[in-house]
Amino acid sequence: MNTPSPPLALVAGDGHRYELIARVPASPQRSLLWLPAMGVPARHYLPFAERLAAHGVAVFLHEWRGIGSSGLRAGRHIDWGYRDLLDDIACSEAAMHAAVPDAGRIIGGHSLGGQLACCHLACRPDAAQALWLVASGAPYWRAFPGPRALALPALYRFMAWLSRVNGVLPGRRLGFGGNEARGVIADWTRSGLSGRYRAAGLDLDLDTALHRVDVPVAAAVLADDWLAPASSLRYLLGKLATSALTVATFDAQALGIAADHFAWMRQPDTVADWLAQR
Repeated sequence: MNTPSPPLALVAGDGHRYELIARVPASPQRSLLWLPAMGVPARHYLPFAERLAAHGVAVFLHEWRGIGSSGLRAGRHIDWGYRDLLDDIACSEAAMHAAVPDAGRIIGGHSLGGQLACCHLACRPDAAQALWLVASGAPYWRAFPGPRALALPALYRFMAWLSRVNGVLPGRRLGFGGNEARGVIADWTRSGLSGRYRAAGLDLDLDTALHRVDVPVAAAVLADDWLAPASSLRYLLGKLATSALTVATFDAQALGIAADHFAWMRQPDTVADWLAQR
């Protein structure tokens, strides 16, 4: 039976306060730290967490800095980047391990969450024994098919410029992400333009370290997802050392809902059931 315990109140190394939502079944054999898509509050993954918990997986839903339960909001005088997000992920990982110390550890994520799950493993190779990805892939423009790829460099440069002059990316108004810190947008657009991962202020060369990540990967592609097509996933997975890859594509008929970047969250049973069998 799932235990809808109160969220865990966490404090990151720099004092950032946020909550880690947990769904823990009795005697879990595995635990999953799940990282959301950019701008998506952790609570929106509760149906996904509940379904996985029914399969015996303890699920911990990370909250991005500046979103949902986070005590910070990005602004002209409040900024952060990937380095800070990776520090927060490490804080959540430690809390998960303390809560279910005997359970095998998985890390995974949706969209940007999947990318930073990979980067977390690059920083901490022993953080998890498996990687789960849903609707995720590198934003590198050359990894996208068709004419859309040609428009991406200009879009990335515009978003980086807008976040700099505005002090924050107004994602709510743009219909993309949340109100995102300009440092996050700088790191994200850099990877979109160059194809390489780098976190400003982090000494580690993330791209080099990604080539040492060697854990089994299960990745779900959504058939009509133009934000994370199969080609962008292949580019992301090509950075890893692992050869134990399981990739499946889900269409609208299989999901019972549109097979796009976000709809699966409202009806996640098919994806959750598939992951639980890995």
